[in-house]
Amino acid sequence: MELSVLLLLTVFTGLLLLIGRGQPKSRGRLPPGPRPLPFFGNLLQMDRNGLLKSILKMRDQYGDVFTLYLGPKPVVILCGTEAIREALVDQTDAFSGRGKIAVLEPVFQDYGLVFSNGERWKVLRQFALTTMRDFGMGKRSVEERIQEEAQYLVEELRNTKGTLQDPKFFFQASVANVICSIVFGERFSYQDPEFRRLLHLIFSSFVLMSSFSAQMFELFSGFLKYFPGAHSQVSRNLKEVNDFIARNVEKHRETLDSTAPRDFIDAYLIRMDKEKSNPNTEFHHMNLIISVLSLLTGNTETTSTTLCYGFLLMLKYPHITERVQKEIDQVIGSHRAPDLNDRINMPYTDAVIHEIQRYADVIPMGIPRSVTKDTHFRGNIIPEGTQVFPILSSALNDPHYFGKPETFNPDHFLDANGALKKSDAFIPFSVGKRICPGEGIARAQIFLVFTTILQNFNLATSMAPEDIDLTPMECGVGKLPPPYKIHFLPHHGD
Repeated sequence: MELSVLLLLTVFTGLLLLIGRGQPKSRGRLPPGPRPLPFFGNLLQMDRNGLLKSILKMRDQYGDVFTLYLGPKPVVILCGTEAIREALVDQTDAFSGRGKIAVLEPVFQDYGLVFSNGERWKVLRQFALTTMRDFGMGKRSVEERIQEEAQYLVEELRNTKGTLQDPKFFFQASVANVICSIVFGERFSYQDPEFRRLLHLIFSSFVLMSSFSAQMFELFSGFLKYFPGAHSQVSRNLKEVNDFIARNVEKHRETLDSTAPRDFIDAYLIRMDKEKSNPNTEFHHMNLIISVLSLLTGNTETTSTTLCYGFLLMLKYPHITERVQKEIDQVIGSHRAPDLNDRINMPYTDAVIHEIQRYADVIPMGIPRSVTKDTHFRGNIIPEGTQVFPILSSALNDPHYFGKPETFNPDHFLDANGALKKSDAFIPFSVGKRICPGEGIARAQIFLVFTTILQNFNLATSMAPEDIDLTPMECGVGKLPPPYKIHFLPHHGD
């Protein structure tokens, strides 16, 4: 037994040395950072509580811009509002490349809207933004779809008869249905087993991506991909979602009328047909499947998780909830649905929603970028293709902009006159050319769902507010609130 262990260690050590020798020397002059070991990189300096805490600890020693080795590969870390904006806004073209998330790479493979680069990304992004803005060609607007879905959600919550509920599914279903209506041209019943399966696959993937196991995979994907783990389950989940999308694309193809597109898929298929003689077209089947996957997964989890955090915070701070409901009663009343024009007349509610997004900090490390060319930045030269992590959490918790960032306080977004105050540090959707393409829909959904629920329901739970724990369940690629249960009780005697 001892001999076999010794042989295994010898082979493994030899493999590490070979891999270490095979690593290309970084050209340019990367920002300083902790000294890496061959193959292991900065693993030994990592905090057991995960990558984000490790990065924030290293920031204290190395400043706002430093280099961290995730296994053998260097990543430039950007912390703080100024450094992030200086890179992503002031040098937006240079920092507009998309980096990789190792756990997602086997599924996305540089296709689609989120993880593509170069001309593919430009073409798909322009198509998506135009289609999402103009889709329906004179039919219902996105706002109307969100309002309609919010009313379906109210009915579902009324049917709970005030019993304790885990709200996660309700928020996921409501958010996902709006995207489904845009992409597939239909919404689904909350009881539809295929829809429920879809939501389960998306949510469980988000949880797995945020786990410690997935963070370790990010460091050593080249080695760990040969072993089972969270990454394997994420791939299986998302491939099943892709199968669902592919079946819907086939149904659309069979019933397509090129003169009357019904939704995003129809618009894409029409563009595909127009460009079928172009051998270099980006409008092909794979980009369609992965673009729809990006829209479904990107919007559903981040927006529903923000809402989950929001209502947990409303339970924790009932005096804030009461003040929001008072503003809703004054501006909207109880006889019509909230609309986006109300937002300008509801500065306190708007500030509360901004503070929920800031405090929730749902994608704390941002989505990785890469530099598109050798880039001069703060006295360093970052080589083309180097990955960059803009740590959004360091801006959303920047004490220079938010007096006490560790506390939940809507006053962070209110000026002395009680008007909404904008902040350069408020970047939950990132900034620059790679800002989240679904930002507009997400902001509309959060406002309309949040206000519609508080217009119709009072909130209660079995715990005293002071006993409610806000500690996140997971904090990796995503930050997830702890599970909780809530009573939705009729408001105004509904």
